[in-house]
Amino acid sequence: MSDDSLLAEVQHRTAAALATGALQPIPTEFTILESEGVQFLVRIVANLVAKEQAAQKQKAAAQQGKPANPFLPYEAELFVRHLSPTHVCLLNKFNVVDHHILMVTRHYESQDTWLNASDFEALALCLAEIDGLGFYNGGRQAGASQHHKHLQLIPLPFAPMMARLPLETVVEPYLQGDRVIEVAALPFQHRVRSLQFDPRHLSTTVEELLNAYRAVMTSLGLSLDDPAPRHPYNLLVTRRWMFAVLRSRESHHNIPVNALGYAGSLLVKNQTGLTHLTQLGPMKLLQAVGVDR
Repeated sequence: MSDDSLLAEVQHRTAAALATGALQPIPTEFTILESEGVQFLVRIVANLVAKEQAAQKQKAAAQQGKPANPFLPYEAELFVRHLSPTHVCLLNKFNVVDHHILMVTRHYESQDTWLNASDFEALALCLAEIDGLGFYNGGRQAGASQHHKHLQLIPLPFAPMMARLPLETVVEPYLQGDRVIEVAALPFQHRVRSLQFDPRHLSTTVEELLNAYRAVMTSLGLSLDDPAPRHPYNLLVTRRWMFAVLRSRESHHNIPVNALGYAGSLLVKNQTGLTHLTQLGPMKLLQAVGVDR
């Protein structure tokens, strides 16, 4: 790994931001729960105080008619790299997974708008250097905690014992060329399409991502010709495939779910949450916060 690679920059910035306290990782323990043949990684939070305090400050500011935006301006200590004329790369301040980065628009755009070529260019630039999982929480009901448009990426593997994402064990056997498919084993509305990702040809890759995005959204009944999505959704992207799922609610039984949940990684706030999740089953949780087929 060269010293000027994106991952090297992320690691360098992480060390510096940890030293100053700008980066505030959320400590967790984890366990594995099997649900309908899928091994889900479940993280149990040890301490959410800092993140909850930040959320309360944002809520209070919004109630006073001054909605807070942690990305305008962003914290200089969390800055990693200028990606393009439209996007910057930042560290996720309250990260659960190491080296979790954000691709944030320089100027305000709503998280409730469609992704566009500039967004996919930023994602492609990061995925070209870091083999990871890119994802987007399309709206508050899809798990978006900030209203300023941002994509996210975590390096893979996201747990030492998991060479592949849990989702891949279900999805990859059915991928066929550029066909948009629905996997029978998944009990919620979703679509998946394989990708031809070429890090050497950025413009071709961006076009491929846009075409795949339009295809999976159209297949789910959403038209990019509409001014904005008519339904909240999650999008997950690797170098190999794109996966989209419709959402109906942000949480179920007080267990929040964002895009990572559909990759096979869930987060509970305490042991009570873990008990509820064990009783319900992770796949049933995803079905409850998604849209039934």
